[in-house]
Amino acid sequence: MRVILTLLLCSWASVVAAEEVVIGLDKSSVSITTNFAGDNIFIFGAVKRDAPSPEAPLDVIITVAGPSKPVVVRKKDRRFGIWVNTEAVTVDAAPTFYAVATSAPLNDILLKTEDLRHKVSIPRAIRLVGESDQATDVERFSDAVIRIREDQGAYKLNEGGVDFRDETLFRTTVDLPANLTEGAYETRVFLVREGAVVTSFRSAIEVRKVGLERWLFSMSRQQPLMYGIMSLAIAIFAGWGAAALFRLFRLG
Repeated sequence: MRVILTLLLCSWASVVAAEEVVIGLDKSSVSITTNFAGDNIFIFGAVKRDAPSPEAPLDVIITVAGPSKPVVVRKKDRRFGIWVNTEAVTVDAAPTFYAVATSAPLNDILLKTEDLRHKVSIPRAIRLVGESDQATDVERFSDAVIRIREDQGAYKLNEGGVDFRDETLFRTTVDLPANLTEGAYETRVFLVREGAVVTSFRSAIEVRKVGLERWLFSMSRQQPLMYGIMSLAIAIFAGWGAAALFRLFRLG
């Protein structure tokens, strides 16, 4: 029995090792400047095989995730003619940006158990703290986070967005919005067969503010008083300048 089990394990390991994914990115970093209006990442790669491919078709799933941060989601209800917060849930970790691109419809190529294990889909990428004393249905709050960030262009699902040719070469483009958060953006590539993840690969892209954006951001964190005084001075000067121009055009 032990011999049979050993042979089965060795056979399974050889199948897993028979296919590997190799990827490339057209850039290793994204710089946020004062006129930053968004960017895109071109992701490409190939499937490396040490043995003939099994008969079952292979699919590709690519995800790009920004830094995760906690989010407090509140529900408002009208009480005595006033809108007040009635329920709240803390989302322990929600990616500031999350994009999923697939070579076929996600539900057709990935089992729910595999999605739960690898946290591939957008709902699985969000982690709730658990039961809240104030909320009765915490899932509604995670759905609200998804809905809001989808409207903002921060969460995206692009089914069929991966061009996968001859089950060997693949490529896709992920668009990044203008309101990016600084940090490491993790890129994952999954090879999927019959609903199960065969193998995966991880990489990362650094997103950083540069130039004037970096200087202002650092000042706001390190010298908040100076930053506030400077912001006030700029606002006063801008208001005075606009008033002066208005008077000039009026006299003219």
